[in-house]
Amino acid sequence: MSFKYKMQESARSKHSPLVLALDFPFEPADNRNNILIKAQKILQAVHPYISAVKINHHLTLPLGTFDGISNLVEQIRGQGLLAIMDAKINDIGASNQIIAEYYFAAGFDAIIANPFVGWEEGMKPLFDVAKRLNRGVILLTYMSHKGATEGYGQTIIDPITGEQMPQYISFAKKALQWGADGVVVGATRPEKIAEVKLILRNKAAIYSPGVGVQGGGAETAIHAGANYLIVGREITTASKPAEVAQRILFSIKE
Repeated sequence: MSFKYKMQESARSKHSPLVLALDFPFEPADNRNNILIKAQKILQAVHPYISAVKINHHLTLPLGTFDGISNLVEQIRGQGLLAIMDAKINDIGASNQIIAEYYFAAGFDAIIANPFVGWEEGMKPLFDVAKRLNRGVILLTYMSHKGATEGYGQTIIDPITGEQMPQYISFAKKALQWGADGVVVGATRPEKIAEVKLILRNKAAIYSPGVGVQGGGAETAIHAGANYLIVGREITTASKPAEVAQRILFSIKE
């Protein structure tokens, strides 16, 4: 079963499109053991309301990929959830392949990558290893922060057709061409979600971060066409994270 369908099954069984982003503020060296404990407690509290967990450098740097992170991934999988590594891979192909192999060896089901590096000797080795190991690849298409317009929103000229188009439209088309399992489009840009949805034709899922703290609306993103909502600080910094996750989920269902 491909990652795309594993996500669909997870969302169905959990009755939730929420992906928890386990993001925490910087901690001094003598406090870093608390990060793992905090992450484990939040996972235990909110796992009934989510379908997957996204981890990025906020945790891999202080905890270590094959130390604390492997323990977290084991807990995530044990709770019937999927684990996504937000590595934003964006290097030459040989490096992309090795980075992916390490994260997949740590137990991750999918990895997020940045398509700016192109296909040949760029993204292709990553997709090859993901296919070989039956893991997923999700491509950044339009990020959730304000400065995203400078890169993902810029106008480009297609080198093959000569057609002018926004960068994010090009990335959405590449997601189809390359066989990506999903794309990232910020919940703060619902109009972009709707545009990308038309291009993907449900052949790749849309993951939308930026709900809550960054100003993105859960209901607005879902109505625009997002399949999954990535929620981080709105939940992880809350005094009662389970109640916040439940509230967001109920607002979508209503």
